[in-house]
Amino acid sequence: MPAKFKPSQILLDRSTGKKKTQHFYMKQTPKKELFDYINSGNAKPKLRQKCLNELIRRGIKIVWE
Repeated sequence: MPAKFKPSQILLDRSTGKKKTQHFYMKQTPKKELFDYINSGNAKPKLRQKCLNELIRRGIKIVWE
């Protein structure tokens, strides 16, 4: 199963009454959002490492300053 960025949500269409599940996978998350999470002060270490692994998988070089 692919890594998730945040938990899935269940959306309810009020007009039809149908439920739709929305997933937040790491591979769908924009690059800017991943960098913002890595640099935030309240980032959890496990999820932070998953973000770093995803950026490396995409071929993005990370330069620490």
